[in-house]
Amino acid sequence: MMFHYFTAPTQDAWGYDAVTLSNTGFLAVAAVITALIAAALLLRPKQERTKGITAKQLVCSAAAMALGTVASMIKFADLPMGGSITLFSMLFVSLIGYWYGPKIGITTALAYGLLQFILQPIFYTLPQVIVDYPLAFGALGLSGLFYRQKNGLLLGYIVAVLGRYFFAFLSGMIFFGSYAADYNMSVPIYSLLYNGMYLIPEAVLTVAVLSLAPVKSALARVRRIAVESQSRRTAV
Repeated sequence: MMFHYFTAPTQDAWGYDAVTLSNTGFLAVAAVITALIAAALLLRPKQERTKGITAKQLVCSAAAMALGTVASMIKFADLPMGGSITLFSMLFVSLIGYWYGPKIGITTALAYGLLQFILQPIFYTLPQVIVDYPLAFGALGLSGLFYRQKNGLLLGYIVAVLGRYFFAFLSGMIFFGSYAADYNMSVPIYSLLYNGMYLIPEAVLTVAVLSLAPVKSALARVRRIAVESQSRRTAV
């Protein structure tokens, strides 16, 4: 199978058989990330594309992805089967959708999910990778659905986290449901509780911070800077 060209056998932290990316696999995932970022640029409105690549959009999106990646490594809690409470990493990725809308937000978040996969490329099956990384993290781009609304960042962030929660729950149901028996729980309850243990605390903390007036003001200024050239071109 072609799948074997991109993977190599390994073991997870508990000694179970798993797979990791081969050198070819790393290159393939890196190519997909590059293609997704390029696609995000092409998804801009036609009138913007005809005037060339908006460097500010590229820089701001890359900066948000980089900050999200760094923040994901700062963990308040790290669960044994995956998942952690991080320093607002989901917020940084959600900002891209809030700045530029759902198309760019979701596409860039998909790339971010693959970047997270590269950082810890130990997995079991290809479907599990798809659900746990590009789909779960890609859902953070749903924040873009509210980018034109009042309080759009707060609403968008909540919907983005719920989207990630859904795919994390789905992954727990399909791929890790066997662990529910260890806790005498049904599979849906186990997946719901386990994934909620790291997603909900981070979300609650982030919402509390976003509700602070100085933070609102600062993020509003950042958004104006991020979309300034876009707004001027639209006006022209």
